[in-house]
Amino acid sequence: MPDAKSDASPDPSPAPLPDRAPDRAPDRSLARLTDRLSDRLAQLRAGRGMTLDQLAQASGVSRAALSRLEKAEVSPTADVLGRLCIAYGMTMSRLLAMVEDGFTPHVRKADQPVWTDGGFQRRVASPGNAALAAEVIECRLEPDTRIAYDAPPVPDLEHHLMMQSGRLTVTLDGIAHSLRPGDALRYRLSGGSVFETPTEKGAKYLLVLVTP
Repeated sequence: MPDAKSDASPDPSPAPLPDRAPDRAPDRSLARLTDRLSDRLAQLRAGRGMTLDQLAQASGVSRAALSRLEKAEVSPTADVLGRLCIAYGMTMSRLLAMVEDGFTPHVRKADQPVWTDGGFQRRVASPGNAALAAEVIECRLEPDTRIAYDAPPVPDLEHHLMMQSGRLTVTLDGIAHSLRPGDALRYRLSGGSVFETPTEKGAKYLLVLVTP
């Protein structure tokens, strides 16, 4: 979970998200899916034979909050969705794709969910789907930002990171990788990871996630 110098949650990966509440709620494209998402969350829990208390323990989200989510009384924050995705072993993009009406080849920019948490912004440019193994996330980190993740939502999740602009240091298994525009970083993630930008520069990069 993030430990931010400028207190800034895909993810860089879609899944892992900050301990603190996000500065802004998900945009209206996600809000329109609240009812269907609430139904899907209830179905996921029932399909795994979990009680609200068991899910609360697995996710770190309170029983009362889970109950309100499943009743569509509140819209889920990126933080809560990230915790539920870890508990269910799926990426956030794939969870959102499960509530869409069928498979949409053309994803317009206006329909791509965007989250902004402190100094971190992520746009789900190409969501995952039951028929597709990969998803594409556009990420932006403000200067002087540090985000740390305890674990990916799916163990051994394949990542392909492509730097577009700025500077970024990614630490995996204790090894720091200093990235510049045009650099690529390919890895499978089972443990923690840290993303950091220097004081003078932020970073913009694409992250392709491939589900096993």
